[in-house]
Parts: sequence; C-alpha cells; structure tokens
Amino acid sequence: MGKVVMYSSVSVDGFIADDNDQVGPLFEWLSNGDVPLDESGGIRVSRASYDYTRAYWDEIGVTVVGRHVFDLTDGWGGKPPGGIDHMVVVSHRPRPEGWHPGAPFHFVDGVEAAMARARELAGERTVEVAAGAVGGQVLAAGLVDEVAMDVVPVVFGSGKRYFGSVDVQHLLEDPHLLIQGTRVLHLRYRVRR
Repeated sequence: MGKVVMYSSVSVDGFIADDNDQVGPLFEWLSNGDVPLDESGGIRVSRASYDYTRAYWDEIGVTVVGRHVFDLTDGWGGKPPGGIDHMVVVSHRPRPEGWHPGAPFHFVDGVEAAMARARELAGERTVEVAAGAVGGQVLAAGLVDEVAMDVVPVVFGSGKRYFGSVDVQHLLEDPHLLIQGTRVLHLRYRVRR
C-alpha cells in the first residue's frame, strides 16, 4: 500500500488561500521558471522545482479533495490535474447530474470512506490529500504519513489554514526533504507515530 501525503502550496504564515478563496501568488512558482513541468508547456518551473515536483507527481495515484475545492475549480473540467489517474471528492452530495459522466472522479461521503476508496484506487501509489479542511480531518484521523508543503514567501495574515481546523497537537519528524526553488521552498515531513 502506498503512503498518504497531505499537500499544498502555502504562505509562510500557514494559509492556502485568503478569506475569499483566492490563492494570490501561491502558485506563481509554477510559472516563473524555464523548465516545462508537463506536456502542455504552460507550467514552467526552475530546474530544482522540476526535479522534485515531477518525481512527486509521478508517484501520485489518487488525489483526495473536498467538495468546496471541487466546486471552486469546476472539477478541473472533468480532467484531474497533473496527470493524476483518479480524484476522490469528499462530499455529502453526489456527482453533479450530467457532469462529465466518464470522468475519473469518485464522490464519497465521509473522510474515512474516502480514504478507503482512495487507497483502493491508488494501489501501491501515493494518495495525495489536499491540505485544508479535508486534509486536517485526515490528519486528525491518523491517516497521514507525510506532510508536504511548497512554502511561498508571502504573508496572508488570514484565510484558509493549511491544516484546516485541527485543534490538537501533531508531531512531525525533522524535514526529510528540503529543496529551494525559485520563490518556493519544497518541504516534506513524516508524521511522528
């Protein structure tokens, strides 16, 4: 079984979006380099960010997101971002009627059921969990193996927290990966058990 990684780009003060769900400069590192990250060529990063991010994207089998993120992105038009095989959407509501019927999106009620479905779909590959409310719930349930952050040098002051509404202490190991890209610092921590 693959590992579970909680992930997002994040401000240095711990936010993944502002109060209005705007990400501001959090994803500018995905367009400030000269190395194409995917076949489209629309995402261009520094060499250091490419070496890390491409390898990470290639290990992901499934990404788990909440319904709020799904709705904000209009489900990425039915095509999971970054070449990911499947998306699991944690939602009390079913797939929107008529919405891309063949798209590899699975709507599951509840975090634990969503994680079980994601692990089944991912097999030996990584299950990525979007940081924020759902990511915090998965961490609180003890289901996260690693925390991955792309830390961007901006201070939001308020907004949507990386760890959602987690209100208890969780210890992480020292970072086992630290890579400096252009306008981003890639960090990974294992969750202490």
